[in-house]
Amino acid sequence: MKNFVVKTIANAGALAVAIWLLQDITLTGDDTGRKILTLLVVALLFGLVNFVVKPVVKLLTLPLFILTLGLITLVVNALMLMLTSWLAGVFDLDFHVDGFWTAVLGGLIISVVSWALNVVLPDED
Repeated sequence: MKNFVVKTIANAGALAVAIWLLQDITLTGDDTGRKILTLLVVALLFGLVNFVVKPVVKLLTLPLFILTLGLITLVVNALMLMLTSWLAGVFDLDFHVDGFWTAVLGGLIISVVSWALNVVLPDED
């Protein structure tokens, strides 16, 4: 359970950095508390998408991973971020990613920040 909370906090932090750096990734809300709650729910959605959908996509695109020496990961991460944005719209959350290339850059930022936060934040091990 502790590992789940740490990963969710890391996802929320990484999403916050991407929102801060890229103007086409938006998080809107009435006040700061609402924005934080929305960010945490989006982080949960993002974690769920990465847990359920990403392994299937990676398996189906395995030849492309080999052919591109893993660079297709940028596209897969962008697609997971766009899927999270779509799901946020379905659940009426104020989070939106505008455009594929914004999602590619956002996915790259989220990957780097999430990795750094997972190194810094405590884990079960």
